[in-house]
Amino acid sequence: MLEPSRKAIQEALAEALMLPELPRRIELLRHLSHSGAETVASLVVWEDGKMNKQAYRKFKIKTVAGVDDFASMREVVLRRYRRVLEEKQPLPSLILVDGGLGQLHAAAEALESLDFASLGLTMPPLASIAKREEVIYLYGNEQEPVVLDRRSPVLHLVQLIRDESHRFAVGYHRQRRAMRDRDSELLNIPGVGAQTRQRLLTHFGSLREVQQATVESLTSVVPPKIAETIWRHFHANPVQ
Repeated sequence: MLEPSRKAIQEALAEALMLPELPRRIELLRHLSHSGAETVASLVVWEDGKMNKQAYRKFKIKTVAGVDDFASMREVVLRRYRRVLEEKQPLPSLILVDGGLGQLHAAAEALESLDFASLGLTMPPLASIAKREEVIYLYGNEQEPVVLDRRSPVLHLVQLIRDESHRFAVGYHRQRRAMRDRDSELLNIPGVGAQTRQRLLTHFGSLREVQQATVESLTSVVPPKIAETIWRHFHANPVQ
C-alpha cells in the first residue's frame, strides 16, 4: 500500500482539527517529573513533513514546587510563546500538548495571557492528545473530541510527534537527574551540608571545578578546616 503524501496528511489533519490552513509547523510540548524532582519539559517540532531536531528545546521548570502538572504546563507554554512573540519568531500552525483537558486548559490559560490580538496576531490553534484514549481535544471545541481511526495517517503523525517528545523529555530528565546525583557527592564530605554545597556550586560553577580547586581557593568560600577536608576528599576519591 502506498503511503499517503505529506500534503494528503496535512489536508486530513486540517480537516480533522478544523485548522484555518494546512499545518506547516507543529510544536508539541510536554513536561516530565519523577516524584516531584527535576521537573523538566520538552518542545519538539514537526516541520515540512519531518521532525526538525534543530528546533527542539529543553526547559527546566523554575516556578513550580512539587508535583503540579497543570502549573508546569502553564509555565513552559508561557515561557515558550512569550519568547516567540518577543523575538518576532513565526508562530506554529498548531500547538499540541501531551495530556487531556486539564493540560489543554492550562496551556490555553498561558496563551491567552499573552494577548496576541494586541500585536495584531491570532492565537495559534491549540489541541491536546490524551494518550490513554488516543483522542484529540481541540481548544474551543472540547465537547466534541476528535476520535481518529487507529489506521488513520493523521493519528500516526500525532503519535509520532508525541512519542518523539517523550523520548526527548526522558533523555533530558535523565541528564538532569544524573547531574543532581553527581553533585550530591559533596554531601558525603564531613562538614558540608546543603547550604555549603550550594555555595560551592554557585561559586565554582560545577562539581568538577570544586574537585580541581586548591585549598586556597576553597577557603574563599568555606572555613579553612572544611576547605582542607574537601580537598583531601577529592584527591583521595577523584570524581570521574
